[in-house]
Amino acid sequence: MAINKLLIANRGEIAVRIIKTARRMGIATVAVHSEADAEALHVRMADQSVCIGGAAPASSYLRIDRIIEAAQQTGADAIHPGYGFLAENENLPAACQAAGLTFVGPSAEAIRAMGDKAAAKALMQQAGVPCVPGFQGDQTPETLADEATKIGYPVMIKATAGGGGRGMRLVAEAGDFADALRSAKSEAKAAFGDDTVLLEKAIVSPRHIEIQVMADSFGTAVHLGERDCSVQRRHQKVIEEAPSPAVSAELRAEMGAAALRAVSAIGYEGAGTLEFLLDGAGHYYFMEMNTRLQVEHPVTEAITGLDLVELQLRVAGGQALGLTQDDITFDGHAIEVRLCAEDPDAGFMPQSGRMLRWTPPTALRCDHALTDGAMIPPYYDSMVAKLIAHAPTRDEARQALIRGLGQTRALGVRTNQGFLADCLGHPVFAAGEATTSFIGAHEDELFSGADEAKAAEIAAVLGRATHCALTHGFPTPVLLKRGEATHDMRLLSRPQGLCQIEHGDDRTELTVAPRGILRDGIQEEADLLRCGDAVWLHWNGRAWDFEDRSLAPRMAGKEGGDGKVRASMNGRVVALLVAPGDHVAEGQKVLVLEAMKMEHTHKSAVAGVVQAVHAVEGDQVEAHRILVEVTPNE
Repeated sequence: MAINKLLIANRGEIAVRIIKTARRMGIATVAVHSEADAEALHVRMADQSVCIGGAAPASSYLRIDRIIEAAQQTGADAIHPGYGFLAENENLPAACQAAGLTFVGPSAEAIRAMGDKAAAKALMQQAGVPCVPGFQGDQTPETLADEATKIGYPVMIKATAGGGGRGMRLVAEAGDFADALRSAKSEAKAAFGDDTVLLEKAIVSPRHIEIQVMADSFGTAVHLGERDCSVQRRHQKVIEEAPSPAVSAELRAEMGAAALRAVSAIGYEGAGTLEFLLDGAGHYYFMEMNTRLQVEHPVTEAITGLDLVELQLRVAGGQALGLTQDDITFDGHAIEVRLCAEDPDAGFMPQSGRMLRWTPPTALRCDHALTDGAMIPPYYDSMVAKLIAHAPTRDEARQALIRGLGQTRALGVRTNQGFLADCLGHPVFAAGEATTSFIGAHEDELFSGADEAKAAEIAAVLGRATHCALTHGFPTPVLLKRGEATHDMRLLSRPQGLCQIEHGDDRTELTVAPRGILRDGIQEEADLLRCGDAVWLHWNGRAWDFEDRSLAPRMAGKEGGDGKVRASMNGRVVALLVAPGDHVAEGQKVLVLEAMKMEHTHKSAVAGVVQAVHAVEGDQVEAHRILVEVTPNE
């Protein structure tokens, strides 16, 4: 029953991470990929690879039939689902069983019992585990709205078929419920193929605590302690750590025992995670069980010294776990951040494109599937890498992670690198006091846009200055744009790399140096990269991107003021909310795009009449394409 050849039914960093452990164990590997991932790193690392369909997940990574065919074609005897995609779809282990293949994970019955949030909640209530008050049942909008009122706002709408924040909406008041329900159901249908939702009372400002469990087929089960995943945006985790600053040894034992009761109740095998909300009084409430490996499993590996993928493979291969609860010890503290291709300043809008330069930190664990020139497609999750620091104390781990983030080069696609550093450096996080409301409560500090003007000046100097004076001796105009901000500068080059910059009312002198620039005699490391009109700068531990408009004609008026609504990213049109002839108000919603499994609403910048709609629902559109034209009112 030992595994000899493993097919990884996933992509990106988790596929690469599984391949590394399988290779160390002497297990041959097979990668599957979409047409969009033909040149991806996991494809190049595996011993064999098979293309299983088109770019969209529904045409490839969600096609169970093609995954089974790929395993049979290559002689693989086991399939690892990773996380996301089919990892919690009971039909995959069932198909594996029918085909005589080993599924690296729990049984279809266990996934069915715990993968459905409503069923899992009922099971937990039977086991005496505290649960959040809520409703599960009739899916008509009228009934759900009535039940939400009975529960009392705020309420949480949650897709029953999946996790990772997909199909989840926090609703503050009754007037917002209908739109939130439609959006949650649409997102759940696209991500999981099932738009069933449940309602729960929203616990205000809790901590998100999860317990890692591992069980074998011989009745042995252990928990590996907790992870604190409270720092989230859009109900998706951003920073995870172990152990939690808020969990005592006594509470850890109590929550661990509850998790093991759940495992025993369903005869669970493999790796799994039970997620809880922990309120300020120390009361915990069951949310859901993820019947798979978690994105944040590296922090548990760091403090326990265990390889969770190796344990998964050994258990799936019929071996005993070989561990008792007394064998589980914890060493130090570990913190992980998720580096995502997204724009925090634009509501964490997903980004896609080519990662022109990628240099991971040397002193941290970094799980990724990136290389210089790697393409970040718009079809999948926005996470591109995970950085993990492990140290004897929490603050040492935090400081090491801040340093490692600063050393990371990610140029070509906008990421949340700077935002992550700001979160780690915030006094509330440093004190171990962050809850799920952390990002929302500290928006002013985390989204301040500090240092952008200085970054623009450095980009102008490195992009235009030379080590000798310009012969005409006149200033050169430089116009850099970043989002809605415009940096209009005049740059005068002097001998020995000295540059004088006029930036509004400010006057600055910088000197070009071998590793960046000199400011007041102090060298600052800076790295510039150009690609057409795009200018990318790594400085002060983060990346900045600008559009060089120095040679472009000057235009007046705000973007979108011409009535043209353009796609803000590569994505799929999931909802058209207007038609030609409709009257729209300024700021009115006109369409919804889906990118990287998240929905993004587009609005008209002007009041007027819809003249044309250049897309239909289901269209895949590229960034900046004109989708709706509105004739402004006179």
